[in-house]
Amino acid sequence: MAQLNLLVGDIKGNTERVIAAAQQAIVEHAADIIAFPELTLTSYSPEDLLLRPSLQTRIDKALQHLLSANLPVHMLIGYPLRENGRLYNAVSLIKGSTILATYRKQCLPNYQVFDERRYFSPGHEPCVVNIKGIAVAMTICEDMWEEEPTRQAAEAGASLLININASPFHRNKGAERAALLRTRAQQAGIPIVYVNLVGGQDELVFDGSSMAVNATGECLVQAPSFQEGLFPVHLEVLPGDAKRARLSVSAGESTAADSIDAGLYKALVLGVRDYVRKNGFKGVVLGLSGGIDSALTLVIAADALGADRVQAVMMPFTYTSQLSLDQARAQAERLGIHYSVIPINNAYRSFTTALENEFAGLSVDVAEQNIQARCRGVLLMAISNKKGVLVLTTGNKSEIAVGYCTLYGDMAGGFDVLKDVPKTVVYRLCEYRNAQADALSAPVIPRAVIDRPPSAELAPGQVDQDNLPPYDELDAILELYVEQDCSATDIIAKGYAEATVRRVLRLVDLNEYKRRQGPIGVRLTQRGFGRDRRYPITSGWELGD
Repeated sequence: MAQLNLLVGDIKGNTERVIAAAQQAIVEHAADIIAFPELTLTSYSPEDLLLRPSLQTRIDKALQHLLSANLPVHMLIGYPLRENGRLYNAVSLIKGSTILATYRKQCLPNYQVFDERRYFSPGHEPCVVNIKGIAVAMTICEDMWEEEPTRQAAEAGASLLININASPFHRNKGAERAALLRTRAQQAGIPIVYVNLVGGQDELVFDGSSMAVNATGECLVQAPSFQEGLFPVHLEVLPGDAKRARLSVSAGESTAADSIDAGLYKALVLGVRDYVRKNGFKGVVLGLSGGIDSALTLVIAADALGADRVQAVMMPFTYTSQLSLDQARAQAERLGIHYSVIPINNAYRSFTTALENEFAGLSVDVAEQNIQARCRGVLLMAISNKKGVLVLTTGNKSEIAVGYCTLYGDMAGGFDVLKDVPKTVVYRLCEYRNAQADALSAPVIPRAVIDRPPSAELAPGQVDQDNLPPYDELDAILELYVEQDCSATDIIAKGYAEATVRRVLRLVDLNEYKRRQGPIGVRLTQRGFGRDRRYPITSGWELGD
């Protein structure tokens, strides 16, 4: 199982990765078959690169390069196949200089983050090939989530099914896959090898977690999550009837499944690492406020890139507490992060002085608070431009949902690490990270930061709960509305106060314009803001049923 981290659009580079991995599999594992992830050559998802006129020329050259390598191993290679004026999501079995068979994906997902019907036509036929006397079927990703392709493969005489994937991570995805494979293996009565992509691609993170189950659905081989590599699966031929041999998956090396919080944390680390690496940034910079969101973001960045590629900037103002100043410095020193302090008092005064005539006769309100945030955004973006580093923003999903963030202020940046992390989960992830071995003697996230009441510190004595419901209540309402599409009536019926529900839902709807202009971030739930949830900015939709 070639669980590789490939780069979207890098057809030449991905092809070289395939050849190198196949050679390694031959030398180190004496492999008979090596299976690569879905759309191996373009990686997933190429989106509208699939519409480029030169796509087929590049794919043809890549296939010819693979055939010219003349490798003595059966390779399952995914790629976009143009045939008779149609484009298919395909996988071919290649050995030596020959394409032995090709399968076209039948089930094209067109929900959540998937948009395959925009590009591909569906296939309709199973593909079963003989490999060393064994009848092997090939399918692709979504084909496993529907019953028909697996049933076709079994009826066509397959003794083994290999399913190649680009299945993105979200919370509890591993358990969902394991249950699905168990069901399909039992229905077909054959073992299944499931090979998945690993790596970050914009807001999506692919967790790998490739696995092999026997004919009863028992998982006997489990590759590590969020880790690139070649992971062997041994299949034994058992006595069978005259029509088809029977296979058994031999128990191999397996990795224990991640806890929910471990999976979320690993996804955030890999998402940051690959976004920075694949886009060529030298490192990252972020505003370290002394609050819990920036503290967690800082640790994730350090784990992803190393302390030497992370800069933290404290930008205090009149309302910044001594606790914030002390804890930000203490955390940066604990992690060995480059840390600097740039007060914004003078910048703020310059802006308010320039606006004196415009603001004359008007009382101080949120406009002045937003100027503070925007001063900080300007400073961070200037550092980004000058040093070639990426600005990480630190807003969490709860704040972004209800607009408790400043456009062109704390939303100014290139990547929002916590964009799909509700505030209650932020606290859980801090506790998870502090429980790791390297943090037991000296926490990487200061206890005082976790225990303090959350505050933007944009006004005297300000705390988040002045403007928002308690976070446990807010997050529960947001999950029902954003992730489960419950109506206001449904949520109120679950026992939440009508006034609170209507206020929260109205804030979510009103702040779509902010989210459209904010940076992308790692997707962790089944309904993140961005590719998943696409609502109009201008709308007359009324809250209710």
